[in-house]
Amino acid sequence: MLIEFSVKNFLSFKDKVTLSMEKSIGDENLDNIFSVDGNELLKTCSIYGANASGKSNLLKAMTCAIMMVRQSNIIPVGMKWMAVKQFMFDNMSINEPSEFEFLILVNGMKYKYTFAATNEKIASESLEAYYSQKATTIFSRTNTSKYKFYTPDESKLKSIEGKNTDNKLFLATASNWNYDKTRDVYLWFMNSIDTFEVFDTFKKEDLIDLSNGEEKLKKFTLKLLKEADIFINDFIVDYEEKDMDSSMIEMYIPPAARANGIPKISSLKIETYHEVVDENKNKKIYTLNMDDESSGTKILFVLAPFLKKAFETTKIIVVDELEKSLHPTLVEYLIKIFNNKKINKANSQLIFTTHAVNLLSLELFRRDQIYFVEKNPKNGVSDLYSLDDFSVRKDENIQKGYINGRYGAIPFIKDIDLWEDNED
Repeated sequence: MLIEFSVKNFLSFKDKVTLSMEKSIGDENLDNIFSVDGNELLKTCSIYGANASGKSNLLKAMTCAIMMVRQSNIIPVGMKWMAVKQFMFDNMSINEPSEFEFLILVNGMKYKYTFAATNEKIASESLEAYYSQKATTIFSRTNTSKYKFYTPDESKLKSIEGKNTDNKLFLATASNWNYDKTRDVYLWFMNSIDTFEVFDTFKKEDLIDLSNGEEKLKKFTLKLLKEADIFINDFIVDYEEKDMDSSMIEMYIPPAARANGIPKISSLKIETYHEVVDENKNKKIYTLNMDDESSGTKILFVLAPFLKKAFETTKIIVVDELEKSLHPTLVEYLIKIFNNKKINKANSQLIFTTHAVNLLSLELFRRDQIYFVEKNPKNGVSDLYSLDDFSVRKDENIQKGYINGRYGAIPFIKDIDLWEDNED
């Protein structure tokens, strides 16, 4: 589970900001929280803000950190991390590393993992484990190559230190050299959290399970579509991989590249079945290719395998603009099923940015589940803050308050005559 994520000096976030999934005070909407190992955490979190305020930058920061952990073992020595982008509108910040911090709960243990990086190297890094109330440092790293280790395992960690490089994260290196005290945290980054900046395109690898006759997944997908009032009675997914024939190899694979293996050709075909009743009340089945379905249908279809996994195994799903191509009531439905303890039995978490003001309701969310991002127009710095920072009554119309600018994070449209300088 995610407890907190913090970022500093990344894109428009010059100063440190923290997104907390920890429950604050208040006993409203208790179905929206869950308790595990003494921690009370939120199941969902929404992030609002004007266009270009920095909402997406928060997700980009999270994505950057996660992908750096995942790719650290395969990045060549000396190669730059192109996703690291410091705050540009300050002469000091642009020369300082970006900083990322995760406070997470894995297998009953709380960890804090922090690192700072530039394009060229890892400036600092540390992992702390909470075996008790007081944190125990497993390793720390300063000035890129100065390490301190957990005393009982110091000799083992020193041997791994020599296998790390300036541009690699020690968390990944230690885990891949079978150090047990970093393994759970590393696997959390590899398997438990997924971020989606764009969620309207098919990834065939996410749908292959549907082509393998997994009836439970198919049943789940059909039920999800039905609940969304999309009348698809059935579907088929055909996925096939086959070898290239010799003529294609000659045409597309240079001779020098053939020694590395010939890639297979893959094809994915999805057809949906719709039952239609004509004017004589006769039923007939019609078939559509998935390409002919609506954008919302495609998104739900792609979402289904993720949702099923999330409700079976704890996952954190982070989505930019969840409402894209989806009806507002459908977005509300997705939020409600994450908050539903009978459905979301694994206590997975959903974090998303949105412009959907219809969701701003204290019947749907707790105050600590609503965040805002606002950018200072004078210096370009984004700030992140929660509705919980305001004195909000339990019966307050927060949608109206937001539209009226009470909480900030909305565009202020100036009355400017665009044509005033133009000649007739």
